[in-house]
Amino acid sequence: MRERALYLLKTYLLTVVIFIIAKPVFMIYNSASHPFTFTDVIDVIYHGLSLDLSTALYFLILPFLLMVVSLFWKKLNIIATILKVYWAIVACAFALAFVADTSLYDFWQFKLDSTCLQYLEAPSEAMASVNRLYIAVRVCAFIIVVRWIYKAYMFLVRALRTASPLPTDRKSAAYGLLVALLLVPVFIVGIRGGLDESTTNIGQVYYSQTPFLNHSAVNPVFSFLSSFEETASYIPDYHFMDESERASLMNGIYPTKSIDPDTLLRNQRPNIIVILMESCGGIFTEDIGGRKDIMPNLNKLTKEGVYFANFYANSYRTDRGTLCVWSGYPSFPRSSVMKMPAKVRFLPGIAKSLLQEGYKTSYLFGGDINFTNMRSYLVTIGFERFHWLRDYSLEEQKTAEWGVRDDITFATLYDEVKRFEPDSHYLIGYSTLSSHEPWDVPTHRLKDEVANAFNYLDGCLGDFINKVKATPQWDDLLIVLLPDHGYTYFGVGEEHAMHDHVPMLWLGGAIKEPRRIEQLCNQTDLPATLLGQLGIAHDEYIFSRDILSSNYTYPFAVHTYNNGITMKDSTGFVVYDLNANRLIVDDSKDGNLLIRRGMAILQTASEHINNLGTQK
Repeated sequence: MRERALYLLKTYLLTVVIFIIAKPVFMIYNSASHPFTFTDVIDVIYHGLSLDLSTALYFLILPFLLMVVSLFWKKLNIIATILKVYWAIVACAFALAFVADTSLYDFWQFKLDSTCLQYLEAPSEAMASVNRLYIAVRVCAFIIVVRWIYKAYMFLVRALRTASPLPTDRKSAAYGLLVALLLVPVFIVGIRGGLDESTTNIGQVYYSQTPFLNHSAVNPVFSFLSSFEETASYIPDYHFMDESERASLMNGIYPTKSIDPDTLLRNQRPNIIVILMESCGGIFTEDIGGRKDIMPNLNKLTKEGVYFANFYANSYRTDRGTLCVWSGYPSFPRSSVMKMPAKVRFLPGIAKSLLQEGYKTSYLFGGDINFTNMRSYLVTIGFERFHWLRDYSLEEQKTAEWGVRDDITFATLYDEVKRFEPDSHYLIGYSTLSSHEPWDVPTHRLKDEVANAFNYLDGCLGDFINKVKATPQWDDLLIVLLPDHGYTYFGVGEEHAMHDHVPMLWLGGAIKEPRRIEQLCNQTDLPATLLGQLGIAHDEYIFSRDILSSNYTYPFAVHTYNNGITMKDSTGFVVYDLNANRLIVDDSKDGNLLIRRGMAILQTASEHINNLGTQK
């Protein structure tokens, strides 16, 4: 019995040690963009230990049960064989979690969770951000880690195989079973994380104002497994407050009618192009980020059109941001509404609204338009025709990892504009893709590969605008430029207000005059603001505000990222972490009131989406 108890104890401690070793490896790999000190490593290990201790118990359950079985069934060789297979599976799972978590953090800036599975529906698109060498190195790392972990567990299993046989009398077996039963509460309490009301959760290891250190302390295996519970019903029921407080905080902040809006356009029925610039955060521009060298064309164009100087992204992913722009619908921390066809069919869309006004609608994208359920969503909200990856030659399809590079698709867009007929009205949506990992663009004007990719996008944009200006279609054209989301770079992450401060610019001959709009606003406000300029009702866009209307009296911007909320208004800026359940940034006169309003918005949106389509 003693040998079996020691085997369980040693196995448990080995698992905890494996989890601990993974933390400094994770930190060292990501140190280029997230510097840290030796003291930080110690703090990360210390604060993350409670979660590691609980998580390790999950993987001790089967060995524990097998040890109980061995009290009555003396064939240790067979039990050892079962353990050998079990630890092989566990070693593969651990290695996959560690390698994936360490590698993906640089792209996602959050810990491994079930979000990654959403992208396996289109593996070729998911792999487009990296090259073959990158994949090969990770595969080799996976194999090495599997081998190391498996050999460590097998060392303990071999010692068990040679353990002394247990006494065969019933008294000894009963004694062993009693000890095992007494250990069951230890497992339950240990996995639960104690006897308090709160159970084991990611937030318990958060201790720093630096998100990277908090993330480093999180056990990636626990993070991945626990995320399934939160996303099982697509949108969690975010319930932060009672109905009276929620209603009070939401009162009047989302007006759905336009009242005497400021007029930006020369006529109410221009042809419209909405260009979503991939990852184009304001940090790459002069007005927001102070960078004159990266996007000089966009910097210059802000003086020629209507520039929205305090415009903020709602989300951190393309599928989320695209839906925010076109449907004026909020984003959620860990769920993608675009992937929910049963809900999407009830959402409004700019294209659908303009179809009813006689517009012809189309969408242009150089990548796979089926990725993240994009085609289904775009069809549902009113787009009639698509030009995407498969409509280009095989040679053009291979010009970039994600598909057709931007200079080629901008040329397609130019050809579409030239085909506009005088007596028809057109809406074109267009998503660029070259300003995305792995930054494989054909120009090399800047040494920094990320900045160079946005410089390339800027060059494509500048060439397109110059060519369209020379066409007769320019006089009746409105071009709306905005990004799908911001981007973490130059040390600016979600904890910085600048991260989601992005440019929005309206250009074209349909503009009355150059303007600078200072109103604080969100991507979700585009539908109501645009439709308000066109004199089209937008009552169904219940989370979209016409920021040029006289009833837009409370300017604010809300943003969600992976299990977090940011909120900004005239009183300041706050960031709330839903894992830690606390403010991690409070740069406001009244941070509690500001984040309670952000919570009220998230609670209202979650109730709405969960009830959407279920009303009788």
